[in-house]
Amino acid sequence: MARTRVRIPSLLALSAAALLLTAACGNSDSSTVDAMRPQGGKPSVVVTTTWEGAFAKAAGAEDIKVIVPQSVHHAPDYDPKPSDLAAVAKADFVLYAPFEPYAAKIKEAAGSKAKLVEVELDNDPTKVSAEVGRLAGLFGTAEAATQWKTGFDTEYAKLNQELQAGWPGGRSPSVVTQVFTAWSAKLAGATTVGTYGPEAVTPAQLAELAAKKPELVLDNAHMSTGTVLPDSGAKQVKIVNYPGEDLDLLAVYRNAATELKKAMGAS
Repeated sequence: MARTRVRIPSLLALSAAALLLTAACGNSDSSTVDAMRPQGGKPSVVVTTTWEGAFAKAAGAEDIKVIVPQSVHHAPDYDPKPSDLAAVAKADFVLYAPFEPYAAKIKEAAGSKAKLVEVELDNDPTKVSAEVGRLAGLFGTAEAATQWKTGFDTEYAKLNQELQAGWPGGRSPSVVTQVFTAWSAKLAGATTVGTYGPEAVTPAQLAELAAKKPELVLDNAHMSTGTVLPDSGAKQVKIVNYPGEDLDLLAVYRNAATELKKAMGAS
């Protein structure tokens, strides 16, 4: 009799698990994903690049697999490998950006039931906070995201104050910025007098931007089209958007601050 009483709940547990798996085959929403994970567990997240990976880490994810190697300069050109498809097949979530055309292909080829999540990749602090909060809501990791955002706000404010206090003569510089690096001008408290890209600057744009007499050109290191304003006297600064393999998003801001200080002779 003792053996019977021990085995009955085990069979019930197996039946419950089977029902959950059956439900998962027809439903890929986050509530189902939560139900399939152990209680208190965190999701398995596959991301296309380190940029999405940093957002996921900030939101509280811990099990993160990055598809595109950091050595690939232009992520949208990446061709997924069989090992990438295997990783997606085991994921709860797959994060991608709209300009990465292979993300949907990865999920379809893998036959994954993962939830495909489009991420707005922009290092503007307001947008970062919004995306991190949204992802935390999907992951069920709100507490971790709140802690991260508190540290992020403190570090960002510190870098912003240091940059503004360090400009020669106490005057913020005028800058021209590539559209995807505008966040770095905001970090510096600089005055943006023009933007360009992501396409190469045309002769007409060149003349228009040069007439603004910017002191700095903030160029996107990942989509550079070469020297933007030659012979204008403006210093060109390479701004990196993608975090390193450690997925530390704050390192991107620290790096930008260091490069901006060097350009203005404030370091």
